[in-house]
Amino acid sequence: MTRQYTGKWFEELEPGLVIQHAIRRTLTESDNVSFTTMTMNPAWLHLDFDYAKNETEFGQPLVNSMLTIAVVIGISVHETTLGTTVANLGFQKTVFPAPLFHGDTIRVETEVKNRRESKSRPTQGVVTFEHRAFNQNDVLVCRAVRDALMHMRPAEG
Repeated sequence: MTRQYTGKWFEELEPGLVIQHAIRRTLTESDNVSFTTMTMNPAWLHLDFDYAKNETEFGQPLVNSMLTIAVVIGISVHETTLGTTVANLGFQKTVFPAPLFHGDTIRVETEVKNRRESKSRPTQGVVTFEHRAFNQNDVLVCRAVRDALMHMRPAEG
């Protein structure tokens, strides 16, 4: 079986490159409740409609921020790292400047902020990505800066 590599190689990830991802995703009540309970998060803010309506400033449940970041990174994979990444190294900063609610649709863009060749792995390099997610009203709902260890383009052989 031949695998399709749709991600970009280290050399293709020039700082300043911005990718507008083709996939968008509407987050549903089912997504939020399933993810929140699967990950053992009992926060009323995500699960208790009465609490969210009567005791929060939002008036409705919030989408779990861990679900948000997982979907944001997932949306980016096809056009950034599918088949070309070695590992996710970590997040430098993640913020959620506006709430996300059931029924909101997110779109994602990724900017390459920096890259450097690995000192210990001559066929790999570290790329810093900034992922930005916007809701259907173009309000920024998530910004995450992360580092990934990426493969360099294989030698022709």
